[in-house]
Amino acid sequence: MNILILGSGGREHTIAWKIAQSPKCKQLFVAPGNSGTSEIATNVPISVTDFEAIKEVVLKNDIKMVIVGPEDPLVLGVHDFFLADEELKSVTVIGPQKAAAELEGSKEFAKEFLFRHNIPTAAYQSFDANTVEAGCAFLETLKAPYVLKADGLAAGKGVLILNDLEDAKTELRAMLVDAKFGAASTKVVIEEFLDGIELSCFVLTDGKNYKILPTAKDYKRIGEGDTGLNTGGMGAVSPVPFADNEFMSKIKERVVIPTINGLQKDNLPYKGFVFIGLIKVGNDPFVIEYNVRLGDPETEVVLPRLKNDLVDVFQAVGNQTLDQIDIAIDDRAATTVMLVSGGYPEAYEKGKEITGLDQVEGSLVFHAGANVKDAKIVTSGGRVMAITSFGKTYQEAIKKSYQNIAKLHFDKMNYRKDIGFDL
Repeated sequence: MNILILGSGGREHTIAWKIAQSPKCKQLFVAPGNSGTSEIATNVPISVTDFEAIKEVVLKNDIKMVIVGPEDPLVLGVHDFFLADEELKSVTVIGPQKAAAELEGSKEFAKEFLFRHNIPTAAYQSFDANTVEAGCAFLETLKAPYVLKADGLAAGKGVLILNDLEDAKTELRAMLVDAKFGAASTKVVIEEFLDGIELSCFVLTDGKNYKILPTAKDYKRIGEGDTGLNTGGMGAVSPVPFADNEFMSKIKERVVIPTINGLQKDNLPYKGFVFIGLIKVGNDPFVIEYNVRLGDPETEVVLPRLKNDLVDVFQAVGNQTLDQIDIAIDDRAATTVMLVSGGYPEAYEKGKEITGLDQVEGSLVFHAGANVKDAKIVTSGGRVMAITSFGKTYQEAIKKSYQNIAKLHFDKMNYRKDIGFDL
């Protein structure tokens, strides 16, 4: 069959790399794609939120399956758009419908879902511009640090963790009154701070059945030792060494099963990935957030460990026969390190030539913010590419990634040299 992937990042290059290995994939398209996807698929220069243009591509190329990479099209209802169109409704779409995508589209919606289904999470309250002073009063009842979350989508940057009460009040006013994050912060969720170590759990569901995929841990801060500004993610490790069998069974019983059951009880139609951001407090899992798609850069360590034909798996999601698939996982560790543009996550320059890609041995290179220009691969975004390696242990895998990074170069290239430091 012909398949279309929506998106342009490292996550989408990884999905494309995995799908290109399937004998069931005839032609592969990525919209808009990047320099990495252009080597294994046909890039289509359209926006992931231009549904009419997507429809045109699907019909013109007889596409039977669409995999939605990023959250924006899901929150805007791309799956519903397909179901409502006579010419598109038979196409398999991997990603939840709009009502269920609110789990990522609104922090308040997600918190209400968690409380309704008795899934462990931090205590919270939400506020808007009219109740900003009540929000400041609520902050006074909490202990530092203070967690402020923009309710809507803010490209991974809408969460602030502050140690000073007055700073927290100032930021709350900036978010609600001065629209610091635009429409995303018309509402702000304030929640208690949970002290522990984070990890991500990936679940694939067909709306009835589910499969738990490998765990991963990503590193969000730009600086070594988890310091500095938040980014889209600087690296990841899978599996997570501290997520032993006992802890995984707590995640399954307390979080995964109530989540899947909750989706059905609340009539939230879901065919796709549930990304559960967790924190281990003591020896107990608490949910920090839901995302309604695969994470990035976690995808770059989770999918390479999956031994199954991904098209088979996605067809089972479409047909609601996921219970008939046995998920096979490579027992080696995988790690990835993200190369970023100098200045990221603040202002950075684009168009820098990337050299040394032909020298990489024994690692996978997943392109993210990179494109082809005048037959050269150049930077086009903040997070430029992810270097993924396997090893018997995550230490061995990370060493291989760093050895290959030493062969790569672009002007002002930056990366974290301590991925996995806290494990």
